[in-house]
Amino acid sequence: MEQYDIIIIGAGPGGLTAGIYAGRQGTKNLIIDRDLAGGLGREVPAMENYPGFDNISGLELIEKMKVQAIQNCELHEMEEVTQVTKTDDEYQFTVKTDKDSYQSKTIILATGSSHQHLNVKGEDEFKGKGVSYCATCDGFFFAGRDIIMVGGGNSALQEALYLKNLGANVTIVHRRDEFRAQKHLQDMIKEAGINTLLNKTVEEIKGDMLVESVMLKDTKTGDLTEVATNGIFVSIGYIPHTELAKQLDVKLDESGHIIIDKNQKTNVDYVYAIGDVCVGLKQWIVACGEGAVAATSAFTDIQ
Repeated sequence: MEQYDIIIIGAGPGGLTAGIYAGRQGTKNLIIDRDLAGGLGREVPAMENYPGFDNISGLELIEKMKVQAIQNCELHEMEEVTQVTKTDDEYQFTVKTDKDSYQSKTIILATGSSHQHLNVKGEDEFKGKGVSYCATCDGFFFAGRDIIMVGGGNSALQEALYLKNLGANVTIVHRRDEFRAQKHLQDMIKEAGINTLLNKTVEEIKGDMLVESVMLKDTKTGDLTEVATNGIFVSIGYIPHTELAKQLDVKLDESGHIIIDKNQKTNVDYVYAIGDVCVGLKQWIVACGEGAVAATSAFTDIQ
């Protein structure tokens, strides 16, 4: 069974950064991801707030980070970790995947999150038939068509702008009376002439073979309105992936995120956590910073 100093579970921005730092410290380390490296970061259409780049897509930045990472560590993509157990040996963690088993002195959980769903009638039925959670994946198919973007945060507004630039006729639906997104994104929405419907929630998605309309509920009056649309993109938040954390008895907060200290340590010795699975700000650069801290903490703790 192959043995490592650090095993990083998850190859998003934080996980790749942890691998870079861990390798440069001289440790033997491995990054494992059940999908391609990048996670949800691959879906970001454009970032204008990542230092060093005026504008860069998530996919492009991930590919640059991946090249750096594999110079410093092993990277196993498309390999799912199914179980992590603790032992009393020097290599005190056994990591089982759908392909192999490994041992490690330390574990960094960078398991990320997945898209929050609306959980309304028609959502599952029309998934891939007009319902999407990824503008960069599916936006091309909606050029020249009417679409609804659901959400009020940075991601929702970024994706609305991306879809508008593709030629889609975009309407943003948000349940509150103002957006949560950064002001410059709100200004860009106004400048782009994107229609907004505030104080509205999606109650049902309707259609035949494909999405044809949505039922919107006014959060103040309760009135229902049917709005014709060719598609609906959902960006309302994320669910942290904590299955492996629970196996190790790692403590979570009330929202289900991993609790960490300033060194990215969890309540379990030699287990660290970074990125969207943790309590804290959900930003690419934050995940990278946490990856650097976690790798350094792990290196220090096993010396």
